[in-house]
Amino acid sequence: MTTLQKPIRVVLVEDDADQRATFFRLLQSAPALEGVAAFANSEEAESALPGLAPDVALVDIGLPGQSGIDLVRALKPRLPATQFMMLTVVDDPKRVFEALAAGASGYLLKKTPPGKVVEAILELHSGGVPMSAQIARLVVGHFQQLPPASAADAVLAPREREVLDLLGQGLLYKEVADRLGVSLHTVNTYIERIYDKLHVHNRTEAVAKFRRV
Repeated sequence: MTTLQKPIRVVLVEDDADQRATFFRLLQSAPALEGVAAFANSEEAESALPGLAPDVALVDIGLPGQSGIDLVRALKPRLPATQFMMLTVVDDPKRVFEALAAGASGYLLKKTPPGKVVEAILELHSGGVPMSAQIARLVVGHFQQLPPASAADAVLAPREREVLDLLGQGLLYKEVADRLGVSLHTVNTYIERIYDKLHVHNRTEAVAKFRRV
């Protein structure tokens, strides 16, 4: 007897009514997802989310009153198992790093196509750090300004370098798998090896360290 996988429970925090309706329809229509609730501001979300304990929270970074970054900072210690992904219309480097420091694990531009948003949620839930390509380039550009890493830390196999190069272009894990003609499990195995060799903990750090060698 086959056990059906539970859908990923997602909440949305977005003040714009039209965008809130659009994103929530997407969450409700994707078979792998379950749109649990949608909130118009941080105050409502901060009160309700601990009781909902969602798997993933999509949070608009520019909420009125308490910002999305402040919301994540307040909730992440109380909801360590919930993964937070920021939504924004502006690729502002300062806010990207503030959000990541607050506890966000993903960062997407609102203009990201619906299918890519769903893929990003799936990747986030499986342990990835999804970012729009523009955002990924901002983060990599920041780390490229840091002092060079030791070449001994970057002894990667050719296939591992290829995987890391594709991640640096902003591709999601599934897109890397499709590009290389391998399974998603194989890509995850490569990534685990890369993290171990480079002594890093996520895709952003891995790409940045690799680019500095």
